[in-house]
Amino acid sequence: MSAALESFLARAEGLLTRLEAVMPHAATPPDWAASTAFRARRRHGALCLEPVRAVSRIRLSDLQEVAPQKDRLLRNTAQFVAGRPANNVLLTGAKGTGKSSLIKAVLNEFSDQGLRLIEVDKADLVDLPDLVEQVAERPERFVVFCDDLSFDEGEASYKALKSVLDGSVAAASDNVLIYATSNRRHLLPEKMVDNLAGTHGEHGEIHPGEAVEEKISLSERFGLWISFYPFSQAEYLTIVAQWLRHFGVDEAAIEAARQPALIWALERGSRSGRVAFQFARDHAGRGAVGSDEPALRIRDYGQAPEGLDHV
Repeated sequence: MSAALESFLARAEGLLTRLEAVMPHAATPPDWAASTAFRARRRHGALCLEPVRAVSRIRLSDLQEVAPQKDRLLRNTAQFVAGRPANNVLLTGAKGTGKSSLIKAVLNEFSDQGLRLIEVDKADLVDLPDLVEQVAERPERFVVFCDDLSFDEGEASYKALKSVLDGSVAAASDNVLIYATSNRRHLLPEKMVDNLAGTHGEHGEIHPGEAVEEKISLSERFGLWISFYPFSQAEYLTIVAQWLRHFGVDEAAIEAARQPALIWALERGSRSGRVAFQFARDHAGRGAVGSDEPALRIRDYGQAPEGLDHV
């Protein structure tokens, strides 16, 4: 074999090696025993599931002033885990009120009964049908979690999600539900110009046009809507007190923290649960105002407790 041919074959082999590194590979099943939660991540062109090593330990009891929402999601998830009919869920409404945290708390409530969570970014929803197929034969029950979900016009992942929710020729897997959170009830931006497609009847009534129908068609495919609302001052202070107790602050210091907590909310322009948690973390970390005691030590929570969602 000539030196030129050997050099050509060596270069060709090197090129093939580099191509193999970037070509799509079949998704490798994760270690299902490694965690109760998984993240979908793209590796070598394929959507792979990676175990979450430190799962949020938020519990249902940590979430205050959202009892109706808690009860509805708990009931739906209990039906799902028990193998009974259950709905895909869309949690919408005010920011910082516990939408994402409620889903994480439900995972911790039912993980011993076989519930597992898969977090999927919006950009990866185009591969959602393949992901559902990947877990269809597993004995566990899976909640596909899409956080802070909203779409712009023409996004491909929008169509993929619609297909999985309701509309694909393939039957939906009975061990998979989709739980999504959003600040937009209909997930798409709604514009005044959409109403221009409407027509006026002889009595002046307005018939929504096709553009408006398309806007709401995705959210309507979620069988259960759970709405969250801004907290009142009293509800906000209740949540502040709950988190201060969690961080080990005594009742006298909690009572003294009411005014600083209200000032904190005023400065942030919000009385959300997230703001309450952030105040409690700061206040407990510094110690009670006016106290000569050293700053209270935040107890080990595995990771920072995610008292409220980051929507």
